[in-house]
Amino acid sequence: MKTIKHILILFLTLGLITSCSDDDTPTSVNEEEVITTLTLTLTPSGGGTAVEFKSQDLDGDGPNAPVVTVSGALMANTQYSGVAKFENELEDPAEDITLEVIEEDVEHQVFYGLTGTSGSTITYNDQDADGNPLGVSIVLDAGTVSVGNTLTVVLKHEPTKPNDGTIANADGETDVEATFTFDIN
Repeated sequence: MKTIKHILILFLTLGLITSCSDDDTPTSVNEEEVITTLTLTLTPSGGGTAVEFKSQDLDGDGPNAPVVTVSGALMANTQYSGVAKFENELEDPAEDITLEVIEEDVEHQVFYGLTGTSGSTITYNDQDADGNPLGVSIVLDAGTVSVGNTLTVVLKHEPTKPNDGTIANADGETDVEATFTFDIN
């Protein structure tokens, strides 16, 4: 009888030990991707030369400022189809982060801010799975002739959705941001 009692105590103890073990699967952490390059390509709807807005920061969070370029002026009163591309050029070959932004569309949004432009507007041309704007594809209607305009492009991770489309009320975490100075001729 004593032996059965000891065996019973042993099994109960083993049962308690195994039932208290931590078998929870850890939650996967979606680490932020490194984005060194943001390119917004604007192609005139009626044909013509595309204008490329590009910010390239090849040292990542290093001491050097990004190199920001605009390949030319926009044409006044012209509609442009725009496509934003995000890359990590520290990888060889460069990693296209845009694919991840599109796959995780509910967790991202590209915001655009225009200043100094007379009559220019930007319209989202794509949506996330919940029907909210994504912003990888846009339509930019260039207004009248003006110089020294600015376009700010910001990719946000986990912004408030739905939102009013402004960068100031986006919340979330900024994955990449660039401001471009351009003219409309």
